[in-house]
Amino acid sequence: MGMRCFDHVAKIIKAKRQAHPKGYSQSELSHVLGYKNGQFISNVERGLCNIPLKMLRKVCEILDINPEDLKEAMIKDIEFTLNNYLRTGSNQVRKHDRNHDAHNENHEAHDSVEYKKVV
Repeated sequence: MGMRCFDHVAKIIKAKRQAHPKGYSQSELSHVLGYKNGQFISNVERGLCNIPLKMLRKVCEILDINPEDLKEAMIKDIEFTLNNYLRTGSNQVRKHDRNHDAHNENHEAHDSVEYKKVV
């Protein structure tokens, strides 16, 4: 397909959230992580976006994830993404990826504005 892959991270976050003794909902976990928008974890678990690098340690601590496991999931996603980009020559896929990149840039902008930590 050629788009970015966040599926491995999505699986580990969803599994750890659902198995967590506190039984966090997606919205609760988003807020515990400091995001005003309760949709953040839903987006991560659906593979629409990744966890910002600055949040990785906090996510590991809250969900009791071994950092090496999260790192391995991220590496698999990056490898899958790179393989897709390197294998595809279609203009349609590149157009889709540009749209996806713009979507991710919006998420990064939201990180600094809408998703600011609740103080």
